[in-house]
Amino acid sequence: MAPARPTSSTTTSRRRASHSMEAVLSEAVALLDEAGEGALTFRALAARLGGGVASIYWYVASKDELLDRAADHVLADVLADTELLREYDDPIDGMRAIAVTLFDAVADRPWLGAYFMRDTGLQPNGLTLYDRLGQQTLRLDLTRRQRFHAVSTVIGFVVGTAADLGQQPPPEVLEGKVTREEYLARWAGQWRELDAEAYPFVHHIVDEFEGHDDAEQFRAGLELILAGLRLQAGS
Repeated sequence: MAPARPTSSTTTSRRRASHSMEAVLSEAVALLDEAGEGALTFRALAARLGGGVASIYWYVASKDELLDRAADHVLADVLADTELLREYDDPIDGMRAIAVTLFDAVADRPWLGAYFMRDTGLQPNGLTLYDRLGQQTLRLDLTRRQRFHAVSTVIGFVVGTAADLGQQPPPEVLEGKVTREEYLARWAGQWRELDAEAYPFVHHIVDEFEGHDDAEQFRAGLELILAGLRLQAGS
């Protein structure tokens, strides 16, 4: 259980002076970026901030709250980067630009995908970003349900794909024992040895798989979704 928050004005002043919410969240994000969720403990965070563990509780009541606020802290930058993107003449172009910006942020920080809009009460930036994407659909001839499904689909595809692609490479690639190309070629070789009658599609696309680009694959998937949305809107 978290220790009681200080009531003494002297203690309060000392703890407030030693940290700020901005500093706590910035260091929390740094820990998450360096080594993932497992590295983010109140003890590790306090050590980086140069204070005691109890002082962290002045700002957050639990690790879950810290994770939610850290995610929203990162999303503040994404929100700023998408400020002008909503002004595209074509709303589909606007959705694409916002989606790609969010994708880049989550791909750079795989931990972010797990905490995107998990608690909208603690994540106003995430909710605003969600609404900003949805505002583009208000300019399309869609029903409310279609708009809800459209934004949910785009968000799910963007965050899920970015989190997957942003994971650390296999240890042997990370350690430099093989290149990414060599790693993919190994799998492609195994696929080519499969029975072509049992796995006709795998044999059909194996050359594409071996030389594929992750970012290109993401954009292709996003275009399929947006093309379907354009057809649904009759535009």
